[in-house]
Amino acid sequence: MSITVTTWSLEQTSPADQRPAAAADQVRIVRAEVPSPEFSRFLYTAVGADIIWTDRLGMTYAEWEEVLTRPGTETWVAYENGTPAGYAEIEAQDEGSVEIVYFGLIPAFRGRRIGGHLLSEAVARAWDLAERWPDREPTKRVWLHTCSKDGPHAMDNYQRRGFTLFDTKVTEEQETPTPGPWPGAYS
Repeated sequence: MSITVTTWSLEQTSPADQRPAAAADQVRIVRAEVPSPEFSRFLYTAVGADIIWTDRLGMTYAEWEEVLTRPGTETWVAYENGTPAGYAEIEAQDEGSVEIVYFGLIPAFRGRRIGGHLLSEAVARAWDLAERWPDREPTKRVWLHTCSKDGPHAMDNYQRRGFTLFDTKVTEEQETPTPGPWPGAYS
């Protein structure tokens, strides 16, 4: 069975486009400075399981490591009172473009104003990426995509943070069972 999926691509083309959200209480956002395939896979499955993130599930340890150790790739993690609540993975690309490749919250932490705060920090870190990676050119554009399978507040959060739509695509995809962070998590 197939489903129709709409994918929206959004961007900021200047640091002046940023519209930060207020900080969330008891939330710290920290860069995971040691690339860890185990930790990143945990975040990926914990955040993306119920919205059917599956593109990285088949990756090997070595493939995860290769992605995470690319120059200009960073993982930023939101912690609420010491517990991981969500994350953003940013990746430098050619010509000063930085993509927010993954962004989201673990389901138990959604709807608590953490997403706006985390997104604001991820965008700020994307704009100042060249300060931490001197071999990268300065950021000229920050972009991301979201789709109709993502949470109901995703698009609104991106637009409230200053992103504007630059592309829309509609595709047919095979329906995928919700993988869950572990077998049977959503049965």
